[in-house]
Amino acid sequence: MVSVKMLKPYYIKTDKEYVRIVLAYQYFSVVINEKDYQFIPIEANEFRINRRTQKVENVDAKFAFQNGKEVVYLTLAKLITLPDFLQQLHSIASSYYIKDDEENNEGDIQEDGFESVIIIEELEKMNVRRLIDKALDERNEQAFNELIKYL
Repeated sequence: MVSVKMLKPYYIKTDKEYVRIVLAYQYFSVVINEKDYQFIPIEANEFRINRRTQKVENVDAKFAFQNGKEVVYLTLAKLITLPDFLQQLHSIASSYYIKDDEENNEGDIQEDGFESVIIIEELEKMNVRRLIDKALDERNEQAFNELIKYL
């Protein structure tokens, strides 16, 4: 009998399509026939999950586990059949999934982001002008010369 004892990501990488849960020593262990086996990264070392479908993509990946000198290999397809494994995996990755409403709003966010950049740049210019006025009022030539560079 095989069960997951501990599953913690070493770190998580995301790109446009996938969440990659990267593993390292001491972050993933299983119990096989009442013996603890620690993950060792000699074969696969990550779970790759599609951010839109939430499906584990690299099911053919082989993971190595060691107990003393004994090394056991389990495919991700086998690990997925274990109680609570898939639940633990999705609880780790769930905050990185793309929901339908987020996908529909991506264009809006990009346009809003561009408008925000323009507004911020304009506010910064206005602030520099105010600081220049203040430097002129105080007859601070050094501050004036520094601020002119920003226009």
